[in-house]
Amino acid sequence: MSERFSPTGTILRMHIDTITTITSPDLDWQQEALCAQTGADFFFPEPGSSVREAKRICGMCAIRSTCLEYALDNDERFGVWGGMSEKERLELRRTSH
Repeated sequence: MSERFSPTGTILRMHIDTITTITSPDLDWQQEALCAQTGADFFFPEPGSSVREAKRICGMCAIRSTCLEYALDNDERFGVWGGMSEKERLELRRTSH
């Protein structure tokens, strides 16, 4: 199996580009995220594509829960965050309210 990796920080920059306020020290956790060192196509796949590889990587990430909490708090609607797809996060929001 061939792993694809991007230069360190590629995903981090992509995450930051989607965030309107990037000055918060609360985002320091992103530098530790495994997704910051992995190809963006895993975490923001084309519609209908598999998110299995992104979830596998998230499953190994020590800050997965912080990432998921961030996505839920900030209503992230695209991509895999904290090991959950857009649909899974939406369902989680629906069942928790």
